[in-house]
Amino acid sequence: MLDDFMTRAMLAGVGVAFAAAPLGCFVVWRRMAYFGDATAHAAILGVALSLALETSIFAGALAIALAMAFTVSFLGRRGYAMDTVLGVLAHSALAFGLVAVSFLSGIRIDLMAYLFGDILAVSRGDLVVIWGGAALVVALIFWRWSALLTATLNEELAYAGGLDPRREQLVLTLSLAITVAVAIKVVGVLLIAALLIIPAAAARGLARTPEAMAGIAAMLGAFSAVAGLQGAYLFDTPAGPSIVCVAAVLFAASNLVGWQGRG
Repeated sequence: MLDDFMTRAMLAGVGVAFAAAPLGCFVVWRRMAYFGDATAHAAILGVALSLALETSIFAGALAIALAMAFTVSFLGRRGYAMDTVLGVLAHSALAFGLVAVSFLSGIRIDLMAYLFGDILAVSRGDLVVIWGGAALVVALIFWRWSALLTATLNEELAYAGGLDPRREQLVLTLSLAITVAVAIKVVGVLLIAALLIIPAAAARGLARTPEAMAGIAAMLGAFSAVAGLQGAYLFDTPAGPSIVCVAAVLFAASNLVGWQGRG
């Protein structure tokens, strides 16, 4: 069955959706959308370093994504304006990554595949990495769910309960870096933030509890992956952007349902 490239692509898309769904909920609740975008943009520099050093793309992207996330957190605690720090680091890392790629002589690289994803080229080895990373992210979020939720709702309440919000931020940072690293092959660095945010935002108006929101976001993300791939196959459109387009349509539909319900 896994010899079918469409089957492997769908499995990859569903795996990334399951990783992005619970994490995306916290990104939406904490208003960390730009933080996720900056981490994803930095991953292209990790790709360039991996190719230059002939190491795993996943390892390079994960290392740089973690470095970016920790740098942003450190500068934020030093008093720098967060939106300014994110803007500077996100675009700088992307630019340095693209320039670094241009210096790689003797290495054939499809830059568009890393920018917008190449899910149709997912191999069995990629599936192992994607589902392994997704399982790790889900396990981290499940393990720290109550603490993460408390720290997200009210930091003072978290301190009163013996929790350290900075530690919970570290869990989110690690989860975000892993998700970015495994999602590069599926949607590319420019669309990772969309896959994190849109299904979670669509689920927000359909759920009454945080747990339900994470579950609905996972289903919407998985549906977006499968339907987007089917649409890309039928209409000969780019797979990664097609997945995000389906997610955007679901977001619009969920808001329409919400407006009718309130009416």
